[in-house]
Amino acid sequence: MADEPRGYRRNLTNYGDRAFALYLRRSFAQSMGLSRALMDRPVVGIAQTASGFNNCHRNVPELVEAVKRGVLAAGGLPLEFPTISLGEAFLSPTSLMFRNLMSVDTEEMVRAQPMDAVVLVGGCDKTVPAQIMGAASADVPAIQLVTGPMLPMPYRGERLGACTDCRRFWAKYRAGEISDAQIEDIEANLATTAGTCAVMGTASTMAAVVEALGMMLPGTAAIPAVHADRIRAAEATGARAVAMIGTGPTPSQIITPESVENALRVLLAVGGSTNAILHLIAIAGRRGITIDLHRLNRLSDETPVLVDLKPTGAHYFADFHAAGGMSALLWELRDLLHPGCLTVTGETLGTRLTGEAPWVDRAVIRSRADPVDPVGGLVALFGSLAPRGAILKRSAADRNLFEREGRAVVFESLEDLAARIDDPDLDVTADDFLVLKNAGPASTSGMPEAGYLPIPKKLARAGVKDMVRISDARMSGTAYGTIVLHIAPDAASGGPLAFVRNGDRMRLSVRDRRIDLLVDDAELGRRREGWRPPEFPSRGYRRLYADQILQADEGADFRFLRGV
Repeated sequence: MADEPRGYRRNLTNYGDRAFALYLRRSFAQSMGLSRALMDRPVVGIAQTASGFNNCHRNVPELVEAVKRGVLAAGGLPLEFPTISLGEAFLSPTSLMFRNLMSVDTEEMVRAQPMDAVVLVGGCDKTVPAQIMGAASADVPAIQLVTGPMLPMPYRGERLGACTDCRRFWAKYRAGEISDAQIEDIEANLATTAGTCAVMGTASTMAAVVEALGMMLPGTAAIPAVHADRIRAAEATGARAVAMIGTGPTPSQIITPESVENALRVLLAVGGSTNAILHLIAIAGRRGITIDLHRLNRLSDETPVLVDLKPTGAHYFADFHAAGGMSALLWELRDLLHPGCLTVTGETLGTRLTGEAPWVDRAVIRSRADPVDPVGGLVALFGSLAPRGAILKRSAADRNLFEREGRAVVFESLEDLAARIDDPDLDVTADDFLVLKNAGPASTSGMPEAGYLPIPKKLARAGVKDMVRISDARMSGTAYGTIVLHIAPDAASGGPLAFVRNGDRMRLSVRDRRIDLLVDDAELGRRREGWRPPEFPSRGYRRLYADQILQADEGADFRFLRGV
């Protein structure tokens, strides 16, 4: 790495004359007002993901300016460049469909442009995974800077913050407990500052996971978006990016089987989003590392939930930061972690976990002796319905529903769900299993966060708060309930889920890690006759998506992007 050309001499445009290419590049750079002295410095690229369609990135321009200060002060030349930005609530059919596209954009721009290191600035749910996936493939020294969580704000005697509170009030609205005027007032008070969702949703989970992985400066995952320390963290990130030039470490040195396992431990300990296991599988897969869902179960059984945050607890991600943050959590888990893993600081995780124990607020970050839950937040299920696995967030579920047999009430698609879920004539009881099909990665809907099937309105108004829900879709990390997700293979690829019918008996056993369809093989064989996969457009990105998308147990990445 140390012998490679630096700065503007790197990745020269190929005209067949390297001297001419450098001459032309410098000439054009001077048209932007750069001096020759600056052009001789090493270059730090800054992935700029601000967008009018991404509320989570409202503070990105301010962070980019702070990164630039850090780079300049450390002797580098900062050059920002745009990439795709994925705003969770602003994309149809779902942001996950475009995560892999953003990862390709990030990888190819990092690889093609003359940068010696890159700072990845992002925060929204699929943005950070896409950036880390791209960086893992490009393998240029890279460091992540997240936008930080929004602050929960006072509202009528309580604090509100997106988006667990969004779902709590929407459930009340559907149950007829609050009026149209009240839900409009709540809508205006759920997300009032810059930043990502305030709870341990996917954005917060991925911030914690990426710091545990080693790809972010220590202690920066949970700094609120509007806190001055977030800006100082951006400046420090820029300075560290310069220090990584020529010496690393690179993503391939940081993302290892051991560091991935550290990240899994943290995911389990924070009671994190189900989406994060999908993203971690994809990130690891870019470096040729496989995550075994059976191994996930073993880790989950020995890794307690220590963080008392919504949607499973009482607090917000900003409270986690104030309570000691990642330093306190990693200290509590230190004997379960691999200490030899490198981080972007150039030091090992073990070096960080030496000396005196950090201060911690035990109301938010519990000790191992007094956990929120003695086992991890996620568990993988297998069985005749999910031969390759499914995911349940047990920390957000009703334990009274963990050992159940029920009748399937089936929705063939998202459109069918929308049309019938609130039909007063729907044949459904609280003991049934709601089943959604054709919402997995191979479907035309692209695996949306539709697994959080609403409680049928007539049951909600009768006081039903939870019931078993099963699908090949995802759910938001801010959601809660007894929800089996990520069934693999999915219905659109001809998995067993495709052939579930109304009235079929199903069995869930969290104890045995099973989810089974109680229909014999002969009957399933008859149902398979004449089955056809969904039809995708014949051109463009969605054609590429259909050709290359993998299943949930492979991270829903593209086949041609995995490995090294």
